[in-house]
Amino acid sequence: MIAPSQTRFERIQVAPAYQLVAEAIEREVVSGRLLPGEPVGTEAELVRQFGVNRSTVREGIRALEESGFIQRGPDRRLYACLPRYSRLSSRMSRALALHEVTFRELFSVSLVLEVTAAEEAVAAATPEAIAELEENQKELEAASAANDPIRISQVDFDFHVLLAKSTGNRVLTLSREPCSLLFFPTSELICRRVPEGPGRMIFAHRQIIDAITARDLEAARLWMRRHIYDWRRGFERAGRDLDEPVERVYARSLPQHMTL
Repeated sequence: MIAPSQTRFERIQVAPAYQLVAEAIEREVVSGRLLPGEPVGTEAELVRQFGVNRSTVREGIRALEESGFIQRGPDRRLYACLPRYSRLSSRMSRALALHEVTFRELFSVSLVLEVTAAEEAVAAATPEAIAELEENQKELEAASAANDPIRISQVDFDFHVLLAKSTGNRVLTLSREPCSLLFFPTSELICRRVPEGPGRMIFAHRQIIDAITARDLEAARLWMRRHIYDWRRGFERAGRDLDEPVERVYARSLPQHMTL
């Protein structure tokens, strides 16, 4: 028998009504039952359907507009739409941070996704996509010569975005974004604290681009694995612990403008 002072269950947290409205509409969009461009309904219609007051509906609509799931047309009516990758990914990245995922977990998943991107790029990258990677390489070399860690990190981030884009696989592109958004600030940290970091990054990118250009699957796979493992070594050499939660590392180690 449980003593009166003991508790087995936690208190139930009731979500605000506007949040329930927003989540219900979001589910319809994500499931495909409400397609982009289709009308969501007027405020009055939503008030009637949900059985809530107008202010609740307006708060729910505001949340959906901010997250990109609905938008107002020229007629001021509400229409469903799909959020941009960046909005979805930012939201998922924040969820990962709030769940206190560690960099070891991010490393493990990113290794799989980035290697897969490199492999698929070997078969799918067009000459135009390869030209974009080459231009990115020039930007990386320029940022390194200028000793600009912030710029180096951004160009490195862009490199992996371009690589994923070159596969033509939208599921892969969308799947890798949440993790990559959490890695971007750490690249700056590594470049500031590990002198040889930028040079090793430039060399790895060069090998990956050359492998894709030559349609060399094994080389692309090998150099992407080395590149991701190099990030891990640099992260540890920068004094960070892979088992620390992401949010804690950001809050303690990075400039204020870099926090999530």
